[in-house]
Amino acid sequence: MRYSTLAPFPKDFFWGGSTSAYQVEGAWNEDGKGPSVIDMRESYPEGTTDFKVASDHYHRYKEDVKMFAEMGLKAYRFSIAWTRIIPDGDGEINQKGIDFYHSLIDELRRYDIEPIVTMYHFDLPHALQVKGGWSNRSTVDAFERYAEVLFQEYGEKVKYWLTINEQNMMILHGSALGTLDPNLENPKKELYQQNHHMLVAQAKAMTLCHRLLPEAKIGPAPNIALIYPASPKPEDIIAAANYNAIRNWLYLDMAVFGRYNNLAWAYMKEKDILPVIEEGDMDILKSAKPDFIAFNYYTSQTVEASKGDGNDEFARGGDQHLKSGEDGVYKGGNNPFLSKNAFGWEIDPTGFRSTMREIYDRYQLPLIITENGLGAFDKLEADGSIQDDYRIDYLEKHIEQIKWAITDGVEVFGYCPWSAIDLISTHQGCSKRYGFIYVNRDEFDLKDLKRIRKKSSYWYETLIEQNGENIGK
Repeated sequence: MRYSTLAPFPKDFFWGGSTSAYQVEGAWNEDGKGPSVIDMRESYPEGTTDFKVASDHYHRYKEDVKMFAEMGLKAYRFSIAWTRIIPDGDGEINQKGIDFYHSLIDELRRYDIEPIVTMYHFDLPHALQVKGGWSNRSTVDAFERYAEVLFQEYGEKVKYWLTINEQNMMILHGSALGTLDPNLENPKKELYQQNHHMLVAQAKAMTLCHRLLPEAKIGPAPNIALIYPASPKPEDIIAAANYNAIRNWLYLDMAVFGRYNNLAWAYMKEKDILPVIEEGDMDILKSAKPDFIAFNYYTSQTVEASKGDGNDEFARGGDQHLKSGEDGVYKGGNNPFLSKNAFGWEIDPTGFRSTMREIYDRYQLPLIITENGLGAFDKLEADGSIQDDYRIDYLEKHIEQIKWAITDGVEVFGYCPWSAIDLISTHQGCSKRYGFIYVNRDEFDLKDLKRIRKKSSYWYETLIEQNGENIGK
C-alpha cells in the first residue's frame, strides 16, 4: 500500500542498541564467573579470535555507557551471563556477578537509558551441558531458578525482559553457533527435544515474571524473517509455507498461543523427531502470556519446492544462514531481486516491513526489533575516523521500513540495532564489525581497545534527536 504521508514514530520510541554478554564483556573467568559452552569451544574458524577478552566491556562498561548516552540512546539491550550469576548453572550464587549487573544497570539508569535484558543468549553453563544440557529436563528447573534470581535482584530496575535469544537459530544452526553438543547420537531428534524443554523453560519464566513483577513486561526473542517462494508456482508457495512454519511460526505460535504449529508438527512427525511431552507441559505452555514480541531481522530467504533428488540444500554465506534447504522439505535458492553484502547475506529492507506486518497480523502484540545491522570490515582512517557510510545506508533503509510498517498499523515500540559497540561476531571474529562504536583491536592483537565513535554513530544521534522524523523524506 502506498501512503500520501507516513506515520511518525511514537514519542517514547526506544531508539537503542544491542549486544550480548559473551560477545562484548570478556573477563570470561574473572570474579567467580563459571565457563559457558561458548568459553569451552574447542575450535574457532581459522584466523578468528576467541571470546575471552572480546571488547573488554566488563572493565570498561562505564566508558561504554557514557558513549551510549552521548549518542542519545534511549534503550540498551544486553544479556546477562548465566555463569556470572550461577557459575555452574544451578548451584551457588556468585555475588560479584550480581554486583556487576547492578552496577551496569545503575549506570544506564543514571543516563536515562532503559535496560532491556536478555536472560539467555547462547551461553549455557558448561556444567549443565556436561549433564546433558537442554536435553536434560533438569535444565528447565535450573533456568526457572536462574530467572527467579534475576527477577528478585533486578526487578525494581528492569521493566523489559527477553527470555531466550534466537532459540530457533540454536535449533537450526547450533553447530555454527557453537551451542550444539558434538557428542549427540541423533542430533536432530535431540535438538527438537531440547527445543521443547526451552519452550517450557521460557513459559515458566514468563509466568514467574508476571507473578513476581506485575509491572514488568516480558517476551520471546527469536530471529524472524519471512520466506519467499521462488515463483508463483503452487508447489513453491507450499514449500515457503512449510519453511516459514519450521523456521518462524513454530517458536512464536508456542510462545503466544501455547500450541505447536500444525505444519511444524507434521514435519517433526514425518522426520521421526517428535519431542517427548511430559504431563502438564501443555498446560504450562498455554498459561504463559508474553506482553510483546522481540525479534531479530537481518535478511530474508527464498525457497522452492523440493526436487527429491538429494540436491535440495543450497550453500549460503553468513553467520546464521550457512545453508538453506532440506532434502524432501524445501530447496534453498537465491533471490535475483536482492543485492548481497560482503558476507553473502541478501539485503532486503522491504522484507523487513513484510516480516513486521506478518508477525503483528498473526499475534496482535507490540513489537520491538532487538537486532538488525550490517557487519563489515570497517577501516580506521589515518585521521582517526571510521567512514561507515555503507552502514548508514543499510540502517536508514531498514528504519524507513519501520515507518512504513507503523503506517500499516503495526505497533512497534523500539529499535535496537546490532550492535551498540563492536564485538566478536560468531564466525568472523572481531574483523567483522557491527557497532556504532569502534573498538581498537585485531583478532590476536588487543592494542589499546580504545573506543572511537564511527560516522554512523553521529548519524544515529541526529536521527534520535529528530525521532526519525526525516527518515523516508
